[in-house]
Amino acid sequence: MKLAEAIIGWQAEIAEIRRDIHAHPELAYEENRTSDLVAAKLESWGIPVHRNLGVTGLVGVIQGKSDNGRALGLRADMDALPMSEVNTFEHASRHPGKMHACGHDGHTAMLLAAARYLAQHRDFDGTVYVIFQPAEEGHKGAKAMIDDGLFTRFPMQAVFGMHNWPGMSAGSFAVRGGPMMASSNTFEINIRGKGAHGGMPHLGADPVMAAVQMAQSMQTIVSRNCNPVKPAVLSITQIHAGSADNVIPTDAVLRGTVRTFSEDVLDLIEQRMRETAEHTALAANCTAEFNFDRKYPPTINHDDEAAFCAQVMQGIVGKDNVHTEIDPSMGAEDFAFMLLEKPGAYVWIGNGDGTHRSHGHGMGPCMLHNGSYDFNDELIPLGATYWVELAHQWLARAA
Repeated sequence: MKLAEAIIGWQAEIAEIRRDIHAHPELAYEENRTSDLVAAKLESWGIPVHRNLGVTGLVGVIQGKSDNGRALGLRADMDALPMSEVNTFEHASRHPGKMHACGHDGHTAMLLAAARYLAQHRDFDGTVYVIFQPAEEGHKGAKAMIDDGLFTRFPMQAVFGMHNWPGMSAGSFAVRGGPMMASSNTFEINIRGKGAHGGMPHLGADPVMAAVQMAQSMQTIVSRNCNPVKPAVLSITQIHAGSADNVIPTDAVLRGTVRTFSEDVLDLIEQRMRETAEHTALAANCTAEFNFDRKYPPTINHDDEAAFCAQVMQGIVGKDNVHTEIDPSMGAEDFAFMLLEKPGAYVWIGNGDGTHRSHGHGMGPCMLHNGSYDFNDELIPLGATYWVELAHQWLARAA
């Protein structure tokens, strides 16, 4: 493994920054303390900082030895999740109901280490923009930064992202061309019936039975309407109705998520869901209001950039530790918005099996969005070295 010696020397210092961020998690568009900390570190290393993109987002500008008009962006996310941490180690969350359970604290730390190295050496032609993004967890922080002029104020020819991946061995990477992560979409179906006594159902119009029939019918949309070689997930995750044992309620609500890798499959699923909801409700003498929210598009890596990332990774950890024949994830990522605007690629860095966690971790596995999660600080030199090598080699290739 070929790591930057200077970054290895900073590992403990950067890990302390990471643990400080972990102990003070902030939710979407509330990342004020984190943003202040990141800005202060960048400025202390001589990096000009531009703030308030997407509310709390910021961009650091690292100019190389010459400005040849070539530039790339490296992006890390900063927000935490609205969930409780069960770990009890020293750097566990100090804010109940908020937790860095997805490793954004580690992503921020790795990019900070890379920014420090690039600012100290500047042995490249062109410009590196380090992008610290808010509100990745369901609140479209990437789009907010784009809407605030990210790519117009900071013109770049490509943009790259990275996420830690629990269960994949530390010291390894993964990347593929094409779909890397799925789209994220939510739905809500409000069924309106006619309330009645539970012992006199013939006097009402039962929204509970309409909801049950609807839920069952919708499970056939993927299996019977979608092309089986195009992956899709339709999950009904909530059904709410009623308040008493002997009362047929007036209303029922279904909610859930749909994940796909293509817009045409998503269009088909939304259409069939709407038809199923409306017709099933009508058959039960009820009405249905169908709402479908397309939150994040699929994260689609550009083939050339994905291949380039794999080449950079292989130079650091060897070919055997770079996985390119991987299945995409049905999880979602708002870096997708950036890849709609610029060429680039989103990669995974292995977070290991969880044995890195110190005494005081929870009983659960070290998986994403889990109260027992913690980022593996041993990744900091590797992730930062990857960013540095990617920037150097991409700018050299571009020149």
